Amino acid sequence: MIKRTLGKSRLEVSALGLGCMGFNHAYGLAIQTTDAIRLIRTAVDRGVTFFDTAEAYARGKNEELLGEALAPFRDRVVIATKFGFTFDAHDAMNGLNSRPEHIRAVADAALQRLRTDHIDLFYQHRVDPAVPMEDVAGAVQELIAAGKVKHFGLSEAGPESLRRAHAVQPVAALQSEYSLWWREPEKEILPLCATLGIGFVPFSPLGRGFLTGAINDRTAFEAKDFRRTLPRFSPAARSANQPLIDVISEIAAQKNITPAQIALAWLLAQQPWIVPIPGTTKLPRLEENLGAVDVVLTADDTQRLRAAVERIPVQGDRYPAHLQAAVSR
Repeated sequence: MIKRTLGKSRLEVSALGLGCMGFNHAYGLAIQTTDAIRLIRTAVDRGVTFFDTAEAYARGKNEELLGEALAPFRDRVVIATKFGFTFDAHDAMNGLNSRPEHIRAVADAALQRLRTDHIDLFYQHRVDPAVPMEDVAGAVQELIAAGKVKHFGLSEAGPESLRRAHAVQPVAALQSEYSLWWREPEKEILPLCATLGIGFVPFSPLGRGFLTGAINDRTAFEAKDFRRTLPRFSPAARSANQPLIDVISEIAAQKNITPAQIALAWLLAQQPWIVPIPGTTKLPRLEENLGAVDVVLTADDTQRLRAAVERIPVQGDRYPAHLQAAVSR
């Protein structure tokens, strides 16, 4: 597996990471712990060194799973986790909280769950409008000074928040959604990351599964799969967005690879400091995704893909209205 460096941070990671949320959060029934551990350790064997989790994923249980799986390899991997939410008595997220004392408490709890003495990359999960960004960055800076955290990151932050945070504590990476069917970061975020020397970590690089070609307007999601709540995954939106999948599939067939590999290779071709973190719970999908690192897209391929996404407007919002307000602050 080739390596990439996230901006000017000197944080070196595998060109593709592994998003771990789906093991036990948001996508329906959790898979068996033994199966998840096997997949994570297979990823390590295949050269993946970058693993992404969060306190918010299954209220810490995702961190516990990752900590157990990676314990034998801790000195070979980079672990990213996140802070910034509060939870009710039933462990359901019920608001934002990035107060410095809360950040410190979340860090200490995460260290225990992850079975480690340091967090390689500590993201603010969502910008908290009630807490000045300077206070957030300052709190993480203190954790870095104490050796509990190595690098600071933000997730779904807008340009102004990114600038304010970076002025206090250099931001190693910004994590936000970016893919062939969500190119909004190209307008302001990616140019700003280039200017400031910040790495970019696209989550949902396969469009939450849609860009694999395995989902259509007849696909039925499990009861607890959060895609059931997303406007972009309504049957009408999936039908309207199918022409994009058709173009991706056509190019993939010509190269004898899969649509998922095309989508990931396209992201990797955008900038050398971009590191996608596709998630999967299936070993064949893991192998398929990792194969994207070896895909070379020609200028003609890239142009055809860009022409397709510009010609085919994507239908449906990323999130319901009550969640959309919490992103890109």
